[in-house]
Amino acid sequence: MDWLLLIVIGFFACLAGSLMGLGSGIIIVPALMILSAISPLLTDITPQTAVGTSVLIMIVTGLSSTIAYIRQKKVDYKSALIFFSGSGPGALIGVWLNKGVDGDPFLIIFGTFMIIVSFGLVFRKKLKPLRIRGKGIRRYYKDEAGSEIEYGFTPCIAISLGLFVGLCSGLFGIGGGSILVPAMIVLFGFPPHRAVATSMLMVFLSAIVSSLSHIALGNIDWGLVLALIPGAWVGAQIGAEINRRLKSDTLVVILRIFLIFVGIRLIWQGVTGI
Repeated sequence: MDWLLLIVIGFFACLAGSLMGLGSGIIIVPALMILSAISPLLTDITPQTAVGTSVLIMIVTGLSSTIAYIRQKKVDYKSALIFFSGSGPGALIGVWLNKGVDGDPFLIIFGTFMIIVSFGLVFRKKLKPLRIRGKGIRRYYKDEAGSEIEYGFTPCIAISLGLFVGLCSGLFGIGGGSILVPAMIVLFGFPPHRAVATSMLMVFLSAIVSSLSHIALGNIDWGLVLALIPGAWVGAQIGAEINRRLKSDTLVVILRIFLIFVGIRLIWQGVTGI
């Protein structure tokens, strides 16, 4: 029964992660922590194990969804590589910091973090993207209505953001997309679909770096990985297909609601233990 439940968790976590560009850790990490409290077979799951296992699964999620988004021609390769130049080193720092995270404080920090990130999306239409300074990157994208949208960023700001995203990825096991996607939309004017697709490529690259560190530290439960992978691969493909069919505003609303809901749930669990 636990094996079947893990397959289902992998499926829905990666469907949601691929749909919104968040990776899959935003669901897998808290789900594994909850299972450790209710399942007699999974009591040895620590926050470090949950994060390490989640990061390894994000390689599968990132690869599966990136392949789907490449087929849809939505991935901005240049932007993804610029963000990754910061997130790669950041992921290594996050993995090192993760060694000191434990129990309920982990859940409370994680939940508070989700809610803070969601506020940027609530006010996104009232905020103007950051000005592109110096030799900034300017990109163009045609939305679902056929309109051409200009977006862009200053590389040094993007790399700094990538560093922070990578740090959170290694620390919380969430793939960094929960910060990166809102930041790309609000700060840099990325069209939502473009932001999600590009984020998944960066999630994939960052997860490779983070997972190698977690493997070295012994934070991976390989039994959990094998159970989560089948659902993860299929879920990521379906999430990318659903994303293709959604309007931009609808996608942002789903992302905003999802971040707030998960944040509240994690804080409640951290405070009450329920």
